[in-house]
Amino acid sequence: MKTIRLTADTQRDILSSLLKRSPNNYSEYESVVAKIIQNVREQGDKAVFEYTEQFDKWPICADNIRVTKEEIDEAFTLIEEDFVEVMKKSAANIEDFHRRQLRNSWIDTKPDGSILGQRILPIAVSGVYVPGGKAAYPSSLLMNVIPAKVAGVSKIIMTTPAGADGKVNPGTLVAAGIAGVDEIYKVGGAQAIAAMAFGTESIPKVDKITGPGNIFVALAKKACFGYVSIDSIAGPSEILVIADETANPRYVAADLLSQAEHDELASAILITTDEHVANAVQKEIEGFLQELSRSEIIKKSLDNYGYILLADSMDDAVAAANAIASEHLEILTKDPYNVMTKIQNAGAIFLGEYSSEPLGDYYAGPNHILPTNGTARFFSPLSVDDFMKKTSIISYSEEALRRAHKDIELFAEKEGLTAHANSIKVRFSGE
Repeated sequence: MKTIRLTADTQRDILSSLLKRSPNNYSEYESVVAKIIQNVREQGDKAVFEYTEQFDKWPICADNIRVTKEEIDEAFTLIEEDFVEVMKKSAANIEDFHRRQLRNSWIDTKPDGSILGQRILPIAVSGVYVPGGKAAYPSSLLMNVIPAKVAGVSKIIMTTPAGADGKVNPGTLVAAGIAGVDEIYKVGGAQAIAAMAFGTESIPKVDKITGPGNIFVALAKKACFGYVSIDSIAGPSEILVIADETANPRYVAADLLSQAEHDELASAILITTDEHVANAVQKEIEGFLQELSRSEIIKKSLDNYGYILLADSMDDAVAAANAIASEHLEILTKDPYNVMTKIQNAGAIFLGEYSSEPLGDYYAGPNHILPTNGTARFFSPLSVDDFMKKTSIISYSEEALRRAHKDIELFAEKEGLTAHANSIKVRFSGE
């Protein structure tokens, strides 16, 4: 990791470097993705089958595209019982947290007969994309599906690529069974996103698509946005740790590496006010790299996007953290709760030395689908709200509209919309 004194210039340079990892900067793949989407939209199953055979190397057809109940039952026999139980505990924690996010429709009536309100209903069909192969993450499936179930979505469709043998990762199927996915289709890549966005003979059209994926999946979600809703255009994973002299360097190093192992574009940043902590963390990282299985990926990640920033004060550290707006933010300081009150931009905040980031990834309950690439300045974690739609309710009595009609007519006339004004005026033209 590069150790740098935190200044306005170094902060600006780091931000510029981090933003280069955004999927928005991979325009060279957009034409390929656009062609896939167009073909799936026009040819439906035929295009989906052709792309699946081309990329996933197995003979897919209408008879084998959908995962059967027998395949899900078999998956439960292939996964260790203790892991199944852990997934169930995690699912229960996720459900409990997200149930607290539920909101109710409301109506407000006034003495003059006016009624205003908001009706809140779940979307009808939600689609979730789950990566396959080596990047099989049951935890992400739980995080995407359970909020939709809590929201009351009536049907949840899942797409995930199968291996060359036509089988889906058993851990993925077990998580889908626990979470309550309704239908699972063995399709991956941009073609899966297009199939859910527009529908095919086999795969239903959905109202919203969530879930992580490679650059082709991310760009396909971006291209289909507007035809369907999406969660976000997710970038590579990132962690930022704020630490003072009280932080345990071994814990800090371990937590930084927990995100650096995701891929070579992952970012791991430490901002500390203590130079001794900075040096000790660097030493601990070198030790861990001798024993961790994904050390080659970690090394490349740290070489490209790993930083140790020496801040003159905690206020400077907080200001830099707010500017970076990291996906995951750990605060390992003497008084982490006080520091937290100054944080404005972060996807998820972890407080204290026993709240390391993987706690949020797997178990605690808050969603780990988080804004990346600085978008925590204006985006939020995936939640129940993402699967709800809101409709405004307006009802005025004659008395209520009479009080307001001249104001409304004036507003409409000032905007040059005389038909708008007339719509109100005709109701009182005889007066």
